[in-house]
Amino acid sequence: MTHALPKIAWIGLGIMGSPMSENLLKAGYDVTGHTLEQDKLDRLTAAGGTAAASVAEAVADADVIITMVPASPQVEAVAYGPGGILENARAGALLIDMSSITPQTSVDLAAAARDKGIRVLDAPVSGGEAGAIEAVLSIMVGGDQADFDEARPLFETLGRTVVRCGPHGSGQTVKAANQLIVAVNIQACAEAVVFLEKSGVDLAAALDVLAGGLAGSTVLTRKKDNFLRRDFRPGFRIDLHHKDMGIVTDAARTVGAALPVGAVVAQLVASLRAQGDGGLDHSALLRTVERLSGAGV
Repeated sequence: MTHALPKIAWIGLGIMGSPMSENLLKAGYDVTGHTLEQDKLDRLTAAGGTAAASVAEAVADADVIITMVPASPQVEAVAYGPGGILENARAGALLIDMSSITPQTSVDLAAAARDKGIRVLDAPVSGGEAGAIEAVLSIMVGGDQADFDEARPLFETLGRTVVRCGPHGSGQTVKAANQLIVAVNIQACAEAVVFLEKSGVDLAAALDVLAGGLAGSTVLTRKKDNFLRRDFRPGFRIDLHHKDMGIVTDAARTVGAALPVGAVVAQLVASLRAQGDGGLDHSALLRTVERLSGAGV
């Protein structure tokens, strides 16, 4: 590469993709983006990026292509086919998929890209919308060490904890474990909130002291205000956590790992979605506990 920083194509400018791409722009990267919503493209250009009318146009002369879309079907839709990344990116480009998808989809994508001379890393993230905005995401990466080393400066612009976890698909496996822990943790917090409130305790005081002890967690710190205010505007939607619980339960079954508590929480997430709350933040697991406890929601 003749220029100092690689040219970036960014596909998918949602709750996570928009602030992440803006952090790259602030760091001096040239970012060309494509997404389905015009207002998101306008936001990118307002931040100093370039809007592209298609995936093909966005990736044409990119050194690094980053995808941040909801799930495996969307990754496949933007990667494959005549208008997709693999047919339109140049040989030697590095494709970094930061979506949370099945490990197998990442493995298959890396194999298909290899035939086109395109290198791939799976690099899902944890930290939610706040982590994306503040550039403190945890980034778990699967793929070749050399490609990881090349991408590291870019990852360090987006996150704080950047770890290569192994070969293709490993990042997604660790992300699945992350989503298991987060869901179980939110559920435990939600049960505690309902228990505390029904007991007549000052909830804000209780959550403050719990956060300072062994029960404290990043989940409790980040979601405390959601619980206190019943503010369930999405940082991370129940719909997406439902998808992720499907990934982790399926992957665990494939490798022969039992997830008894995870399976119960997966059903509670599914229940919340079935009741029409799929568009709410995953802290809305509180609503299910309230319903089960006879509290009005």
